Amino acid sequence: MGRMEKVAMVVVTFKRQQLLEVLFASIAKLTQAPWRIVIVDNENSSETADMVEAFSADITRQWGKTIPDASGNDMRVVYHPMDHNAGGSGGFSAGIRKAYDLGAQWFWVMDDDVAVLPEGLDRLEKWSDSHEVIQGSRLDYDGGPFYWQYHFLVSLGIPDPIAPAGFGYAGYKVMNTMCFEGGLISRNVVEKIGLPDPRFFIYWDDTLYGYLASKVTTPIIIPDMVMRRTREIANWDIAGVRQLNSTSDMNRYHIMRNRGYMARYFMLHGDYRPLLFAVGTLATFAKEVIRLAAVDRKHFITGVRELIRGWWNSRALLHDPSWKPMPALK
Repeated sequence: MGRMEKVAMVVVTFKRQQLLEVLFASIAKLTQAPWRIVIVDNENSSETADMVEAFSADITRQWGKTIPDASGNDMRVVYHPMDHNAGGSGGFSAGIRKAYDLGAQWFWVMDDDVAVLPEGLDRLEKWSDSHEVIQGSRLDYDGGPFYWQYHFLVSLGIPDPIAPAGFGYAGYKVMNTMCFEGGLISRNVVEKIGLPDPRFFIYWDDTLYGYLASKVTTPIIIPDMVMRRTREIANWDIAGVRQLNSTSDMNRYHIMRNRGYMARYFMLHGDYRPLLFAVGTLATFAKEVIRLAAVDRKHFITGVRELIRGWWNSRALLHDPSWKPMPALK
């Protein structure tokens, strides 16, 4: 098996320079060099720009320059500052677009609060001959395995709370969702389903992108660990495997609002079931109220208010006559 051609790492960062420094240090320890490393800076910060410049110099000394892109640029690190904070979804949309235009064949996407493991790319690569969307496993910030809900109940619009944690005999599990914390996507899939939808801002954007990918290929999650999370988050352990993490009121708003966007995409593919989706919306609201009571108690009043506001605004999205999906790139 040959090495994956033109792998672009796409990193989205916003006001977390200390965590970004940890990620940069881990990238330098990769056992194979990516073709490009695109850093999308939602803050457009001079501090981040200086960090990226120093990182680029270090990487060039270590790995040398790379295969030139269409413009003739042969530097591995590409700094892509945004003119506004576009959120995670807008950042990944812009970053994948940038890497796509440069000629990337694979896109390895991640936030700034992870560190890649040295063999991360090698472990993903061994699946790349047979699959076009590959989600590597992750370690949590405490060093233990991080459980991620890889199966999505489309009719309800919620993650499957009882999807098995084990991998069985196949060595991988088929998924119909995705996480922008370490997902690997082929150019072919991006061309067919388009860029991530920046209108989500945050939350459900990667879930929906994985759903769209599952319409054109068979995404998988593998047991191989490819990265670790580096930001400690308050959480409530559930049965020693799953956990309910702390979140923000801004997240809570988008968790509910973006269900409107989700439903519109489901309508396009004939997967929207109004009554079942409404049940899923109720379940999502209930889960978030439980999260507020369990790990975010001090934000209970403001949190419930944002959940209700997001829910109300999602209804407008369901009936917006001007809404259109993200277009395919080819």
